[in-house]
Amino acid sequence: MKAVRFTEWKTKPSLREVPRPKPAPGEVLLKVAGAGACHSDVAVYEQFDETTAGPQLAPEYTLGHETAGWIEEVGEGVLGLTKGDAYLVYGPIGCGHCAACSRGQDTYCENAAKTPFLASGLGKDGGMAEYMTVPARNLVPLGDADPVAAAPLADAGLTPYHAIKLALHKLQGGGKTALVIGLGGLGQIAVQILKATTAATVIATDMKPEAMALAASRGAVTVEGGEGQADRIRELTEGRGVDAVFDFVGLTPTIQLAQKVVGKQGRITVVGIAGGPVSWDFYSNPYEAELTNTYWGTIEELHELAALYRAGHIEVDVTRFSLDDALLAYEHLENGTLLGRAVVVPHLDDATTASLQALADRMPAGV
Repeated sequence: MKAVRFTEWKTKPSLREVPRPKPAPGEVLLKVAGAGACHSDVAVYEQFDETTAGPQLAPEYTLGHETAGWIEEVGEGVLGLTKGDAYLVYGPIGCGHCAACSRGQDTYCENAAKTPFLASGLGKDGGMAEYMTVPARNLVPLGDADPVAAAPLADAGLTPYHAIKLALHKLQGGGKTALVIGLGGLGQIAVQILKATTAATVIATDMKPEAMALAASRGAVTVEGGEGQADRIRELTEGRGVDAVFDFVGLTPTIQLAQKVVGKQGRITVVGIAGGPVSWDFYSNPYEAELTNTYWGTIEELHELAALYRAGHIEVDVTRFSLDDALLAYEHLENGTLLGRAVVVPHLDDATTASLQALADRMPAGV
């Protein structure tokens, strides 16, 4: 079968022929419906090497940690799963027995330094292939929802969902405001999650007019970048400042913007991994305002997010690529020429048929 392989540090991935895997006990073989291309993949093959990344990320393996697909085969001991059913893959894989893993929070596994890999697609063969193996425990049901468009939810959806859920106590009650900085794939999903789970006024900002327009169509109040940006945001809060800020960029200027507009007892969550440094001091920080970061999310939260998706509360903006064009998808990702997420579709005909059937199933009778 074909797969997109990360073969060497600071080297672009390549499309190669590899054997079709077999599910081990407790695993399933998944026929991949869609695999999202993520900036984390680009960081792995462009920026990291053996001195900056742990051995868990060392090549060679198949990329793709945002995956959805259909069950093709089950391994020994797997019960209750039916061939052909669609599932989303929870990517992180921890030790399975520490306190964090027992909560479904494999991202914060206490034994991560000793595990052989970090996640499907990050050390372990992932979804940029025709088939992949997945621990049965890591499957989240999609029902009749489109698995191709769902694929980015495994990271681009779960990451903002986790960040927002941790900040919900700041957004309870009337008159609350939330700010989304950066309206790429994660930011657009964040706007929708905030609208679906809170009564807060959602403010959104980006440098791209088309991204701002899309966020506005989803109920956000948009503020363009440039001079006076912070003042305009504070005006929307009647001078009180924002209750919860979510920065999906993470550059120094975007974090500084968050610091300028956050209100007393507010919360800034830096989600973007650009790594921009900022300064902090007691006198310039609003009283009890928090500045924190976060990473991915739990499998329980992915179940909750999938439920929102199945109910139609979240739409994922995707551009589809065939597996043969997967490297082109990464090229677009590197160049920033896509609005939303790039999804590689290894079985285009099957995915199209399933998508059309899912649409037909949702249509009212007689239409």
